[in-house]
Amino acid sequence: MTRFLALIWVAAMLAFAPQSALAQEGLTQSDLVAPPPAIVPPAAMEQVPDDAAADATSGDPVIEDAGGYVPMGPEMIKGQPTNGSITFQDQYSPNGDYALWMHDAILLPMVFGISLLVLGLLLFVIAKFNRRANKVPSRTTHNTLVEVLWTIIPVIILLAIAVPSITLLAKQFKTPPADALTIKATGYQWYWGYTYPDNGGFEIISNMMPEEEARAKGFPGQLEVDNRLVLPVGEPIRIQTTAADVIHSFAVPSLWFKHDAVPGRINEKTMIIKEPGIYYGQCSELCGARHGYMPIAIEALPRPQFEAWVRAQGGTVGNEAADTDGVLGAELPGLQQPESAVPDAAGAGAPPTRTTAPGTPVTE
Repeated sequence: MTRFLALIWVAAMLAFAPQSALAQEGLTQSDLVAPPPAIVPPAAMEQVPDDAAADATSGDPVIEDAGGYVPMGPEMIKGQPTNGSITFQDQYSPNGDYALWMHDAILLPMVFGISLLVLGLLLFVIAKFNRRANKVPSRTTHNTLVEVLWTIIPVIILLAIAVPSITLLAKQFKTPPADALTIKATGYQWYWGYTYPDNGGFEIISNMMPEEEARAKGFPGQLEVDNRLVLPVGEPIRIQTTAADVIHSFAVPSLWFKHDAVPGRINEKTMIIKEPGIYYGQCSELCGARHGYMPIAIEALPRPQFEAWVRAQGGTVGNEAADTDGVLGAELPGLQQPESAVPDAAGAGAPPTRTTAPGTPVTE
């Protein structure tokens, strides 16, 4: 019995000894295990080194070389709406080129041809079969030739449309190659978040730039953003779309790209950009009060400049080690954390009213 009590006493001493030592040093168990550094989404264009922090806080864009990357100016805008246009935007992707050819070379001629044919037939019937020209109406009930023609001709028209249409659908939903760059576009109310899982997993938060500021810098109002989605040129990109709150739609007309972003689901589609430049789009799903103020701005760069931009955000290229002690591990001022649209959420901003612009404080 004495030996049993002695064993219990020794076990108790061993169990409480580490806690006693921590108490003497004024520490807790949680102090011994440091929490992992918070991953803060870096800004896409305003992020600058320490010696330029004053310029960044002033609100002016900072043109930083970053080892080869320089943000594009308004002279590089290629994909945007045109006032008075009644056709598609200029296309800068292979699928867009094919779709535009199908529209201009196949669909438009067929539409005009069918319209003229129907108009001609109506005029012919009006002229030849009116009451004055045919006082005794024809009682013909069947005409084999006419019935064959009005069956065969529509079939030929449908086949002429179906072949290029199915080809375009196959091109649009072709599976991205295994080595394609993966970008995850997340729709929030009401802004976009762009994650780069192949480059360290950092996320860029993109809000609409105030219209006055955008126009002062030479960019289109309600289309320019504070942080663009930066992508490489001339290679397949795997765009994965999802949403954090309601259904959004990621659409860039000049790149012939549109894909829904559904909460709890990831949709995937391939994008290829042929030329460097800036391309604008918008959310194309009615997602709430500020749906009209959720633009998309893509900045397409050659691969060396894209990699320089990735490194400037603290990301990685290839087999490089993640910079957990640098940009990604630092608390950068002024960056917005991604969040769902909940009442009074800081990221959502105030709904627009008749007297306030999007994102400005609402005073009643």
